[in-house]
Amino acid sequence: MLRIVNRVLLGLVGLVLVVVGGAVLTVGLGVNPPSWWPYDGRGDVLLSDADRTRWRDSGWWWPTVIAVLAVLVLLALWWLTVLLRRHRLAEVLVDTGDGEGALLRGRALEGVLTAEAADSDGVERAHARLTGRRNAPEARVRLLLQPHLNPGDALHTLTTEALAHARESAGLDALPAEVRLRGAKHRAERVS
Repeated sequence: MLRIVNRVLLGLVGLVLVVVGGAVLTVGLGVNPPSWWPYDGRGDVLLSDADRTRWRDSGWWWPTVIAVLAVLVLLALWWLTVLLRRHRLAEVLVDTGDGEGALLRGRALEGVLTAEAADSDGVERAHARLTGRRNAPEARVRLLLQPHLNPGDALHTLTTEALAHARESAGLDALPAEVRLRGAKHRAERVS
């Protein structure tokens, strides 16, 4: 979801900048602008002195300008922190025993964990994500269970098989996991 919002916002900002910049450039090159366009020719400016100072003496103007700019700065800072924060673990450090270690791609381990969890009996769909640090990863697993499966059995199978195999194959001492179980929707059955 974050990737989609990021692309849409960047696309909109880029589109506005390209349209305004292109319009100013075409007028500057001598193309006649439409009658509603505020920029009339090569010697004209986008905002005249009268436009810039029109509301300056009003009591509501400066608090409104400061509030809008503060909101824009806060939104930009929030966007930057969301982009810089890593949600997914890129690599896992595997102890090879020779003092060096090896790096295992986080997505590879996620894929194996997801596939093994999805192959369990009664699991319709599974999704795994690794978070944490590369020498102490944590797993977040979501399972969509078939209607008649006992959630305790599904959790036991996940911890003793898929999570245990992932922990052992990566040579980790522990692999803490947060598991979210959800039942698949189904139609009501008739009781006779």
